[in-house]
Amino acid sequence: MNEFEKDPQAKNNDVVDSIKGFGFSFIFFVLVFAIGSAISVIGQ
Repeated sequence: MNEFEKDPQAKNNDVVDSIKGFGFSFIFFVLVFAIGSAISVIGQ
């Protein structure tokens, strides 16, 4: 057995980290899209 599997540094669930990463990146891209759309509407 791998010695690193016996004593992991982080014991929290990976699913929670995956959801956080997806959520933050999704919010970031929605924010970028909203800013671009607002600039496009204001420019017309």
